Amino acid sequence: MAIRLIAGLGNPGPEYEQTRHNAGFWFVDNLENGDALTRWQKEARFSALVARTKIGGCDVWLMKPQTFMNRSGQAVGALARFFKIAPEEILVVHDELDIEPGVAKLKRSG
Repeated sequence: MAIRLIAGLGNPGPEYEQTRHNAGFWFVDNLENGDALTRWQKEARFSALVARTKIGGCDVWLMKPQTFMNRSGQAVGALARFFKIAPEEILVVHDELDIEPGVAKLKRSG
């Protein structure tokens, strides 16, 4: 099953921009290519900034929830329900204090 939503987690606000909690925001920022289709747009109904892009020929939603990290599930769930995106079609990107900065760890589910 293809990934249809990549949710980059972080904390909103300028005081958090350069903290490692925003690693998810940084990741999705690098996927957004800046053309008219994929520019970030504020979507109040999802409490998030969203963009669309193509990855490997597939349409993918990019998302930066504008809730704090502990409430990001509400934003991700709202977008997923609206567009009928199954949990297995969602990639969540976030920091992890147990691994060194610059190291990535991938896992299915959880």
